[in-house]
Amino acid sequence: MTKQPDWMTTGAAHVWRPYCQMKTAPAPLAVARTQGARIILEDGRELVDGIASWWTAVHGYNHPHIAAAVTEQLARAPHVMFGGLAHEPAYRLATRLAALLPGDLDHVFFAESGSVSVEIAMKMALQFWINQGVTGKNRFLSFRGGYHGDTLATMTICDPEEGMHSLFAGVMPAQHVVDLPVDAASEAALDAALAQKGAEIAAIIVEPRVQGAGGMLFHGDEVLRTLRRLADKHGVLLIFDEIFVGFGRTGDLFACTGSGVIPDIVTLSKALTGGTLPLSAAIARKPIFEAFWSDDAGAALMHGPTYMGNPLACAAANASLDLFEAGTWKADVARINKALAEGLEPCRAAKGVVDVRTLGAIGVVEFDHPVETGPLCMAFVEQGCWIRPMGKVVYLAPPYVTTDEELARLTGAIRTVLLG
Repeated sequence: MTKQPDWMTTGAAHVWRPYCQMKTAPAPLAVARTQGARIILEDGRELVDGIASWWTAVHGYNHPHIAAAVTEQLARAPHVMFGGLAHEPAYRLATRLAALLPGDLDHVFFAESGSVSVEIAMKMALQFWINQGVTGKNRFLSFRGGYHGDTLATMTICDPEEGMHSLFAGVMPAQHVVDLPVDAASEAALDAALAQKGAEIAAIIVEPRVQGAGGMLFHGDEVLRTLRRLADKHGVLLIFDEIFVGFGRTGDLFACTGSGVIPDIVTLSKALTGGTLPLSAAIARKPIFEAFWSDDAGAALMHGPTYMGNPLACAAANASLDLFEAGTWKADVARINKALAEGLEPCRAAKGVVDVRTLGAIGVVEFDHPVETGPLCMAFVEQGCWIRPMGKVVYLAPPYVTTDEELARLTGAIRTVLLG
């Protein structure tokens, strides 16, 4: 067994880790540094990162252009409050995001994490109706298989059965969680639910194209067009949670751009800074923003995270956008898709596998039962890869700079572990 570094031995008694039972979970792997698509451990082992640190490091780790932008901004101003003050990185970033997003998604509200940006989008939707004198619209409609975060309000719109938050049932107001309209029957059921409950629903919220943490569940753009049509028909807003799929993961820079469906609010995070610093945004269309534009101070959106619009994070995000505008990401995503499709296809023969699927730079092997995350994760480490299964799926969502050789190692590791 590899000896743990002193900093880890000392600190382990004080760090509360995510998504694990602290009493029984094995110790985490000690990381020394990162580079490209690789994580280098303290003991010298190198792991190809198959999930881009929870889908963030799309350009790979330690990208020199992003590092230079952050270093330059650090010398100038690492942080200033956003209330009453302004700085160039945030204002330039907001302008660029508005230009890249479709339609009139022009008004950017910054925060620090994906969950918080979803909370802000929910708050915007609720107050949009309040500011117009519409009462009773205090609920949301979301979808089975969906995941939108771990904060209190976002837990209520996650799948209550398949998600991670069943312990909190009844703590917060219940929302309407239904099936995605993937066929005529489920579309009719959603139409009926909105007809019955539309007067109390402020907005529909969906992860477009891929329901990520709920099981890497794919759906077509026709589903999004149906949601837009039914939202308009029943007088509710439509929110796209693009925290996972935004910034190229499905092959288009944004799912709303590729699908041609413009939501009323979109949330972004994860890959926004290229996996370097925490930053998120809730971005609203003009009619949403105008509902807050008033001589009445009470109509303002009273929200302001302490590190909102952090200059370092915004500098990183601007540098990341430079890479998207000038780089080869689209060709890389197509290259990755081909490698994942070919490399994972043999896994259909593994015991318990019910599906193998790919979309953009996402590859999924789905089982008919929940997988054992810990043992599988360690088996992949033995193959030189960092792959962290969840629920019923073993999946890959690697950095776009992952080489063909590294992709072969990732898919080969999954085949070796699953097929023996």
